[in-house]
Amino acid sequence: MEVGSLPVELWRVILAYLPLPDLGRCCQVCRAWRELILSLDNTRWRQLCLGCPECRHPNWPSQPHLEPPSWREALKQHALATRTWTQNGPELQSSACLLFFRRRKDRRVWHVGPGCEFETLRGALGVVGPYDRVVLHPGVYEEQAEVALKVPVELVGLGRLGEVALLVCMEQQCPTARLCNLVFMPPWFSTVVYKTSWGHVQLDNCNFEGAQLQVRGPGTCQARFCSFSQGSSAHLLGVVLSLFDSCDFSGSDTASVTVEGPPVSERNWACKHLAALARTFPSCGLSEHNSSPKGHPAASTGGHQPPGANVKKESITIDDWKRRTGVDGVCQRTVIEDGWSDGERSEGEENRDEGGANNTKKHFTLEYKIPCDHHGLSHLLNPQPDGSLPLSSSPDPPSMIPDPLTLQQELDRDPEAHMLAASTLGCILRRCLFRDGKGGVHLSNYGQARLEENVFRGLNYAVRCIQNSTIVMLRNEVCECRASGVFLRLSAQGLIAENNIHSNGEAGLDIRKGANPTIVCNKIHSGLRSGVVVLGNGKGSIRSNQIYNNKEAGVYILFSGNPVVSGNHIFQGQAAGIAINENGRGMITENVIRENQWGGVDIRRGGDPILRNNYICYGYSDGVVVGERGRGLIEGNQVFCNKGCGVWVMSSSLPQLLSNYIIHNCMYGLAVFCRKDPENIEVRDGNWPGQEGIAGEGGGADRRGVEGEGREGQENFNEEGELFAWDSDLDSEDERHSARRSISVALVESNCMSYNGAVGLYVKSTEALNVFANLINCNRGLGIAVLQSSQLTRLATNCILENGRGGVAVEKDCRVELRGNGIYENSGYGVSFSGNGQIVENDVVGNRGCGIQVCGSADIKVMRNRVQPSQGCGIAVLGPVKGVVHDNILFQGHRDNRKALLHMDPGNESCVLRNNSILRHDDSCTSVPPWVMENPPPRPLASSPAGLSSSQYPSGLGISVTTRIGATVESGCHSGSMFCSIL
Repeated sequence: MEVGSLPVELWRVILAYLPLPDLGRCCQVCRAWRELILSLDNTRWRQLCLGCPECRHPNWPSQPHLEPPSWREALKQHALATRTWTQNGPELQSSACLLFFRRRKDRRVWHVGPGCEFETLRGALGVVGPYDRVVLHPGVYEEQAEVALKVPVELVGLGRLGEVALLVCMEQQCPTARLCNLVFMPPWFSTVVYKTSWGHVQLDNCNFEGAQLQVRGPGTCQARFCSFSQGSSAHLLGVVLSLFDSCDFSGSDTASVTVEGPPVSERNWACKHLAALARTFPSCGLSEHNSSPKGHPAASTGGHQPPGANVKKESITIDDWKRRTGVDGVCQRTVIEDGWSDGERSEGEENRDEGGANNTKKHFTLEYKIPCDHHGLSHLLNPQPDGSLPLSSSPDPPSMIPDPLTLQQELDRDPEAHMLAASTLGCILRRCLFRDGKGGVHLSNYGQARLEENVFRGLNYAVRCIQNSTIVMLRNEVCECRASGVFLRLSAQGLIAENNIHSNGEAGLDIRKGANPTIVCNKIHSGLRSGVVVLGNGKGSIRSNQIYNNKEAGVYILFSGNPVVSGNHIFQGQAAGIAINENGRGMITENVIRENQWGGVDIRRGGDPILRNNYICYGYSDGVVVGERGRGLIEGNQVFCNKGCGVWVMSSSLPQLLSNYIIHNCMYGLAVFCRKDPENIEVRDGNWPGQEGIAGEGGGADRRGVEGEGREGQENFNEEGELFAWDSDLDSEDERHSARRSISVALVESNCMSYNGAVGLYVKSTEALNVFANLINCNRGLGIAVLQSSQLTRLATNCILENGRGGVAVEKDCRVELRGNGIYENSGYGVSFSGNGQIVENDVVGNRGCGIQVCGSADIKVMRNRVQPSQGCGIAVLGPVKGVVHDNILFQGHRDNRKALLHMDPGNESCVLRNNSILRHDDSCTSVPPWVMENPPPRPLASSPAGLSSSQYPSGLGISVTTRIGATVESGCHSGSMFCSIL
């Protein structure tokens, strides 16, 4: 009959009465018939799939409300999977008898139950032949001793699931078996209801209630649509390969699935068939989850996506950020000390227009201008070849940040991770639901497991991987765990990729004791504590993840944790973005750390990371915080648009800040303090109201019970007898710092501190500080302010340019050395000095106020400087100053300037003026410029670095340095100091 002879709707009504075999035959008639049969997907095929007693909803148990892409395909996959247990033909070729029994269509069916051939299961198993079917009628079947399966057999419960219950303990002693539509409950003498040590067992649509399934390698297991409830579990020992698909695990007292021991070398016949089934699951490299829709993530526990997830670069506008944070962008007169303001004026500033405090470039009126644009750092201010302005001279902050890599891109550049993503050894769990119990999956003693698209919800922990085990987790959801979501320790390893880990009570991922996993392209968010915590010599590669909206630090490293943290987006956290505490280390590179409530990166108490080429921006507090006893190499980062300081350093710390852009922050660019902010001492120390001992800023509390060792998590970690003796996990100090040159003085070198809302560099320190070769320009306050410096602060070869107030201010009782700096065109004085030290070989040109003003009871040497003020004195010695002022060259700036270029109070008898040159303009010489700084050229000077290649500097970020800044060293430089070794 032709299809076109009847309406399609009528055909569908007729075909709805056909059983499955007849539908298959109709598909083979012709193409028209095939298309007609395929069009029944949502009607007859759906009815057949849901009506099959051996099969549940294809998306059961985690998403039964979602329909599959094709009901017919789901039924086909089910039919193929149910035949796996009979596909051991190659191993039975030598036995013609067994092969005949296995393949014959009329294999015998035995019925067990009241009024049937057999009333007991044991009786039926005593007479069955190979591959026979045993049908159990509704009822409860109990055996008082262990039952052995000695030939391949199929046990099927009749009726609905739950009508046939077995209180038995079975041991499989045959190559293969299948159990379907049964409920297993433990007998009185054992909790193990089924075990096999060398054969293959297939479980379809079975329930385990308070019972244990035990599989020992080379035995294998395939479980589909099974429930493990009321404390049930699966225990796999040395398995080569087992597959759990669409199973429900709930109410466990321990781990729902335990994988123990390395896969045995021997394999059974089913391994190749299970491997083929595993490969039919979508490959991680082709996942549709690699890209995410645009939109801001809300502060919720759901899987909302972060902004810019599928674009190459993400644009952030400063106006939007100002509206969200309430920052007006004009942070004038921002102070921390009550008794001092960055707006103090020197002689010559009294009539300055208040509008001059803005940080736009300006050139003051100099009738006799000395060219000073070709100093050693001028390449940081000149336009790029394409005409754009570099970051250090652009009045606008960076607007684009990089997007994290996709999983496929990460796998392409990491062969080891790619190999893990393709591995199929051990236990494979996919599309399972783990809920409302103690543990999800536990791996130990070199065990291996692969987890794909599972849901872990409401457990104490989702996954625990210890003792050299290997875990592969792809596209799982881990949420609402009472302790950490995923816990790795004792040299565990593996690949954790594209998972959604959120709303957990402790850390999303907890890595410790030598564990070294690869964690890529996950969403780790909305946790009640940290996103990722690495401690106790934990390692790991944490790359291209989106870590956001966690209550504590996005990534927390402590107790000698030493991970690689690269290419992540860490944002909108309620504490720090990354916190390194208690001797934590780590290589932290190329991350985007933004919009966090506290420091973007917080380093304290022995923390010693390498922080390189990161974007640290739009934070609600400081960009980088180096707290008490913090260390680290901070190099090539862009720190911009933070509401607090760009970088905040305590003087008890020893960081190295090299080649960073610290720009457009609302307070100081770099602030070095000897004590906490008096108004916010608890905040600066890491103790915020209502957040005692918070992981993101752990400087104020000794947190022995960190991430998974407090509250409910303590029970989990104590059960295996783990001692909290962290000291035994720590490396020696010599080993920790063997790869880093040791320094005894904090170092600030080759940074750009520009367009910040207050002082560019603010120093109030009790420790020595070396500040070399930095560009400090266009800040709203002073360029450099030194309020306290009981040890020597060296300011050498810096360019201090066009700041909204003065260039350099040094308060009384400070010990400061200024050498080889270029101090140009600042809105106030060039240098105001009230402390002790030296001002040697600086160029102080074009500043609006006095060039160099020395006052108070300072003890100072002012030697070989070149000074030209816009107005006011060139060098002014005010008050009872002690010292010498000699060999300086003073240039006239304006013919109408009535101030003396060299002025000393008449009553001063302790300061010596000697051999200073005062150059005034000669009107008769109009054919050539009157003055040029050429021997040497304008400072800071540039010299070719000896043995230093440009590859040693950051390539993607940081300052593009092709020359080093040099200066001669006067007497008084201590032997072996960093100043000598650099120059």
